[in-house]
Amino acid sequence: MSVGIRHDDLRRRNRAMVISAVRRAGQPSRTEIAATTGLSHSTISAISSDLIQEGILAESKGSETVSLKRGRPQVGLSLNPEAAAVLAVVLSLNSLSVAVIDYAGQVVAEEQRRLDTLTMSRDELIDECVAIVRRRLEDPDLDVQSVARIALAIQGITDSHARAMLWSPITPQTNIAFADILEREFAIPAIMENDCNMMAVALRWRDPDRYRDDFIAILLSHGIGMGLVLKGELFTGTHSSGGEFGHMIHRPGGALCRCGRRGCVEAYAGNYAIWRNARQLSENAEPVADVSDAEMRALAARARETDGPEREAYRKAGEALGFGLGSLFALIDPAPVAMVGASAAAFDLIEPALREAIAQTAGGQHSGSISFDTEPNELPLIREGCAMRALSFVDQEIFAPSIQARAGSVGKNVA
Repeated sequence: MSVGIRHDDLRRRNRAMVISAVRRAGQPSRTEIAATTGLSHSTISAISSDLIQEGILAESKGSETVSLKRGRPQVGLSLNPEAAAVLAVVLSLNSLSVAVIDYAGQVVAEEQRRLDTLTMSRDELIDECVAIVRRRLEDPDLDVQSVARIALAIQGITDSHARAMLWSPITPQTNIAFADILEREFAIPAIMENDCNMMAVALRWRDPDRYRDDFIAILLSHGIGMGLVLKGELFTGTHSSGGEFGHMIHRPGGALCRCGRRGCVEAYAGNYAIWRNARQLSENAEPVADVSDAEMRALAARARETDGPEREAYRKAGEALGFGLGSLFALIDPAPVAMVGASAAAFDLIEPALREAIAQTAGGQHSGSISFDTEPNELPLIREGCAMRALSFVDQEIFAPSIQARAGSVGKNVA
């Protein structure tokens, strides 16, 4: 019996390796998969034949290329878009979106709604999330049976094990077990994730050369968040939101933050904080509920034109971010940083003060190796991270399941 189990687990591992190689490479040939995985050509041929027959993979005739060596052209393998689908739900300040993503990772349908998340009741917030998922599942063009996973990301402190949002600055409501609610409602396995963690997951898939073993994703939006990858693993703390960078203290007793405390990095670098400082309001002024992207673009334009309060507001933001990052670098060593969100479009105004602050910390000793990249729209990244989290679950636990996974329920597994 033990020999049979070992053989079955080996087969499962090999199937998972082939699927993963195709997902990462797009349309690799069997020869390229062999080079990537180290598996023999005969093993890959047998596994790929099974996966094609099962409708998981397909031969990409359009990707045929003339081989540089003698013999027939290499035929690429691709993921069959119709093999499965997942739903990515993103709940952020005053916004709720959902996307249907096919097995090849392409968005096939989406919806976005404007909400007043700060004033909605608990039941209203839950009902909106359930309703937007239901509308997608009722789409006549969608094969509901193919939907294998729902992944929901939210700004704030989440617990992926408890499958719940514990606290979020976008709503006064706390401790909502969104994953359990969606799973009960639709009988589809669901997971709950922190939005910045999903940005980091997406960056690693998009650009594995830059974002590989150690890197940081910083959200520069109404709030300040962080996704942190160390030694190739997403850092999630004891729950799943360990990277609360925005609520590290920059100045004890300083400016009022949305979280109710004072002196947080976010209280100087969040959109509402930059807006507050640009208008020379008191640091005790209550943070405004929302600042539109258009307002932030206009504010940045004024900061570029004149050396006034707007430019000083961005300098203060850069200083807070720089001291925070410098302290982090002192602990983990410098790593590539992606600045993501609306204020990333104004990184030229933030970067000088940020680098100056980093240089004053122990983490700035290797400032030459500190590099930044920018992505001004966080939603596609968060959505992509959710999709890849969910599709990895499908790859590993449905199309290449272990004996244990097949024997029991996979509804609670986290991909």
